[in-house]
Amino acid sequence: MAPFRFDVCVVGGCGHVGLPLALAFARAGLRVSVYDTNERAVETVRAGRMPFLEGGAEPILREVIGRTLEVANDPRMATEARQVVVVIGTPVDEHLNPTFHAMRRFFVELRPHLVDGQSIILRSTVAPGTTQKVHALLMSLGLDVRVAFCPERVAEGHALEEFATLPQIVSGCDEQAVVLASELFRRIAPTVQRLTPLEAELTKIFTNVWRYIQFATANQFLMIATDHGVDFYRVFEAMTRDYPRMAGLPRSGFAAGPCLFKDTMQLAAASDNSLLLGHAAMLINEGLPNFVAKRLKQRYPLARMRVGVLGMAFKAESDDPRESLSYKLRKVLEAEAAEVLCTDVYIQDPTFRPLDEVLDRADLLIIGAPHREYRAIEPPASTPVIDIWNLFGKGTALV
Repeated sequence: MAPFRFDVCVVGGCGHVGLPLALAFARAGLRVSVYDTNERAVETVRAGRMPFLEGGAEPILREVIGRTLEVANDPRMATEARQVVVVIGTPVDEHLNPTFHAMRRFFVELRPHLVDGQSIILRSTVAPGTTQKVHALLMSLGLDVRVAFCPERVAEGHALEEFATLPQIVSGCDEQAVVLASELFRRIAPTVQRLTPLEAELTKIFTNVWRYIQFATANQFLMIATDHGVDFYRVFEAMTRDYPRMAGLPRSGFAAGPCLFKDTMQLAAASDNSLLLGHAAMLINEGLPNFVAKRLKQRYPLARMRVGVLGMAFKAESDDPRESLSYKLRKVLEAEAAEVLCTDVYIQDPTFRPLDEVLDRADLLIIGAPHREYRAIEPPASTPVIDIWNLFGKGTALV
């Protein structure tokens, strides 16, 4: 067999998870390829531009592209790599169940471009047991490959800095898979933690579910405080200031994004729907936009008001709109208010309005995503600002 041209190929490598990883490997001196079917993203990356916001990424991209990093919409990139890192979406279906058939279809289609002797590394969050299923599938397709699971566990927007500071989890279906994956991730991480595939899958999914439940706790507290006529953040301040036992309580907010809700439902389905905390968290977090709209309808003549939503990304300082509850809030408000005006510092959308226009025209403002840029705004004194994130430090203004 001819030597592999690349040390590693990141499949799905122009997205929020794959591209920072590919850049970290390339910066570490590995020969890296990226295979992605999104032609627009491929051309953007080839031109040395990031297709999304990621701290410190673009200078590194310009440094490595065409040198230690090649990008193409060509599955042969995978064929020529010693290790293949797979970063694909792992959605839940309309019944909130994990969809292994999507993973199966992906590997069946990729099979002609994989060769014996490669190491296949799953990077996406998967339901417990998925790694072993993929291993069995590839064996049934006649491949002699190693299969590993090394979950992504960095924060979107901060991946490159966190690769250098956080341990990476490594697991595999045999000893050689673990050894090869460990050697790879030691190039970019300070340490690696070795687990079995099932332990690693649970470690990752438990982490996301725990975060989702934490947000639900804060959001439930906000709803209860509001129903009692109390501003949640006066209570929050008393609970958390100089009191280390409450350090784990986050602020309330629209907790969503492409991972937390989906992974909570994956774990629930994999646990025979006995994850009662997860289902309760879903009802609370997904219900927060409706709660806010209901309270506003009780306090204001919404039918005669223009409502402005500041920030449509799923979190602060992000240009990622996936699964953002600001969009759900917009939909709920469109049924109640005279008009809904949306804006975002980072997201380009033809339906959005400039910030100045929203501030000028809106009768009521809601902080959808707490982008730091909004701290400098000065809405008219007569315009109420609903701030469930407490971005301005003045409370939610829901009571």
